[in-house]
Amino acid sequence: MGKLILYGFDPSIPVRPVKLTLAALQLPYEFVEVNVFSQQQMSEEYLKKNPQHTIPMLEDDGACIWDSHAIMCYLVSKYGKDDSLYPKDLLKRAIVNQRLYFESGVVFADAIRRTNMMAFCGTPVTKDRIDAIVEVYNLMEAFLKDHDYIAGDTLTIADFSLISPISSLVGYVKIDAAKFAKLTAWVKRMEKLPYYSENAVGAEIFLTALKNTNFTIEE
Repeated sequence: MGKLILYGFDPSIPVRPVKLTLAALQLPYEFVEVNVFSQQQMSEEYLKKNPQHTIPMLEDDGACIWDSHAIMCYLVSKYGKDDSLYPKDLLKRAIVNQRLYFESGVVFADAIRRTNMMAFCGTPVTKDRIDAIVEVYNLMEAFLKDHDYIAGDTLTIADFSLISPISSLVGYVKIDAAKFAKLTAWVKRMEKLPYYSENAVGAEIFLTALKNTNFTIEE
């Protein structure tokens, strides 16, 4: 096994799922903080390794991989003792992949990123952003209708990918336990993981920073 180095920033929503995956696989690694607020991701050294200047980035014995979804798939495929977190069965894997794409294209790109741009830039959060968050909760509730986990009956990297943004979106819209009973139960289930602190620590930092913006919601 080569030396694993994870470049990231604890509050970062994409970084936390990778930390959960590494913990679940019980893989030792070095964590190198890349403070995006200080533009450390734009350093010449970092750009040589990752021209997209994104976090997280994984370095495995000199080879660099970025994008949280790609990193999680790689880690389980290479180092997993079994395929439970990222099934080899094509149908099960397709469902996991769909949830990963949902997180990337809908939850992060639309619900999180666009809303954060308003809140952290001092612009009132518009109603359509709040509606987008509620729609994410609606879809998550549907995904969980007949299952305990987001892609089926067992824990997968799809759960890691989605618990990070969901535990951050609550800073804008709290989850109504009566309306979203399945989603609420899933969050509690994730919080019971012995290594959940890999998400909780960064989520708390994010939520504190969000609260400190004193953001408002447009009437």
